[in-house]
Amino acid sequence: MKKIIVLMIGVIAAVTLYAQAPQVADNDITKVIQFKETDHDFGKIPYGKPAEFTLNMKNISNDSVTIEDVKVGCGCTTPKWQPGPYAAGQDFNIQIGFNGYTEGQFNKVVTIYFKGGLSQLIKFHGETYKTPDNPAPNNGGVQQLKSGGK
Repeated sequence: MKKIIVLMIGVIAAVTLYAQAPQVADNDITKVIQFKETDHDFGKIPYGKPAEFTLNMKNISNDSVTIEDVKVGCGCTTPKWQPGPYAAGQDFNIQIGFNGYTEGQFNKVVTIYFKGGLSQLIKFHGETYKTPDNPAPNNGGVQQLKSGGK
């Protein structure tokens, strides 16, 4: 009887531990979604001027896919997206906006979460520059030309 009780406790413990262990599945996003790019370069943009890029994707699986969430790394980034579902073979996109209020070099991230535990990290980077308040020096000769040379 003691052996049966010990065996039952062992089975219950094993089942409980197995149920809590993370299930490892073949969650390879590259077998489901094809991304046109995963690291976008904005280049040089004026400081404080909003910029956007379109992240193009394609469902290369045999099933439909659904976007569950899009998380940004900071408040300077705004994604515009629709959850789907997106049918097999369908192209779809996410519009990613950046407000431009980062001085100098910037590196930002966006994480896209798909139904079924799939996710993809998207990076974008660039550099902002400030334009001078007075882009051209004051030229007295221009005023003389306007007044007829007097």
